[in-house]
Amino acid sequence: MADEENTSPEEQALADEWAAALAEAGDAGQDDIDAMLAGQAPAQPSAPRAPMEEFGSVPPPSNLPTSLEGPNLDVILDIPVSISMEVGNTDITIRNLLQLNQGSVIELDRLAGEPLDVLVNGTLIAHGEVVVVNEKFGIRLTDVISPSERIKKLR
Repeated sequence: MADEENTSPEEQALADEWAAALAEAGDAGQDDIDAMLAGQAPAQPSAPRAPMEEFGSVPPPSNLPTSLEGPNLDVILDIPVSISMEVGNTDITIRNLLQLNQGSVIELDRLAGEPLDVLVNGTLIAHGEVVVVNEKFGIRLTDVISPSERIKKLR
């Protein structure tokens, strides 16, 4: 190859070091890679390898109760989250959506007076009722999901 002829002694030394390191590590050779791509067994048995752990695998359950106290919680306490209150929802067609105008009424799946859902980043954390405080709407929480249940829902 033309590239191999134009390499400097420093580049060649670095390439030799890499080749030696790969040989020590016992990585698969080109024949093994070609055989794997063809769906065949490797030409030579390779060194035994430890099984790979999958990312996102669930850690083994611990018998310890989940608590809000701990060293890692301080790291996330100042992260901003989006909180929203859901009065209700419904499904409509795009045709009906395009026909909406001022004064249109959309029927929701909740009854009047039924508690609202309080969502943080789309996760239900509580139920509440609408109140007016100093001429502004607010929500009084009537039922809050326990901290341990909230943490379990985050996982």
